[in-house]
Amino acid sequence: MNLTAQYIQKSRALLDTIEAQTETIQQAATWFSRTILAGRMVHLFGSGHSRIMVEEMWPRYGSFAGFNPIVELSLSFHNLVVGANGQRQAMFLENVPGLAPRILRNYDLSNLDSALIISSSGCNVVPIEMAELFQQQGVKVVALISKQHADKSTSKRPDGKKLSDFADLVMDTGAPVGDAMITVPGLDTPVAPGSTVGGAVVVNCIKAELARLLTEAGQPPNVLSAANVVGSERAVTLFESAYDEHAHRLAKLYQNVGIPSYVSEQADTLIPQRL
Repeated sequence: MNLTAQYIQKSRALLDTIEAQTETIQQAATWFSRTILAGRMVHLFGSGHSRIMVEEMWPRYGSFAGFNPIVELSLSFHNLVVGANGQRQAMFLENVPGLAPRILRNYDLSNLDSALIISSSGCNVVPIEMAELFQQQGVKVVALISKQHADKSTSKRPDGKKLSDFADLVMDTGAPVGDAMITVPGLDTPVAPGSTVGGAVVVNCIKAELARLLTEAGQPPNVLSAANVVGSERAVTLFESAYDEHAHRLAKLYQNVGIPSYVSEQADTLIPQRL
């Protein structure tokens, strides 16, 4: 069997693993629907290449508002590889204790919120601390890991706890230990990872189930759609509506954050005065 066929075959096996988690996917979608219907947001976080799944969820075609993508460039900007803003720094920073609370200090969290935290190993400090802090605020946490890889990995936290220890629900990408799925003859290290394939399938299954639940609840989402599918005029309307809804939801995360000010205390009663 050629290597292309091998990768496709192994990817089909990932799909089988994901299909076996249908009830778990539906549970995640149910929690997320409650958050969105309450006017709040589902927080998305992933460091390193887990950022890919954050962007797969929102914003892109076939997606809709209701998600807060928390993407820290210091943890996920890989383009330069070396030098300033290089990969070494990002890999170091994702294991620095105390960074997660500084990130979440920017948001006014509610127990109506929910969160999806993505980490293939489930062992890096920042994603674990994010999940821990969310749970402390009463936020439901869904973790997306690669179970085989996570089980064989060692947590970077001194107490040995992993992302799964701070998750109300755990989902599996199906990827193997080490992530890479293909062994090349004459090469002693495998290539071609699988967690991105599995992770993208999981988040899109959640998205589909979630769209169904919102529609059944009488609040069908404004889905970012291509003009060659819905027509140019409707495509523009959907884009503008979805982005505006995102802004309105995001405003709630900032309005009462941290130390109160006269603006937050009187947000609904301020009357402009002539100077």
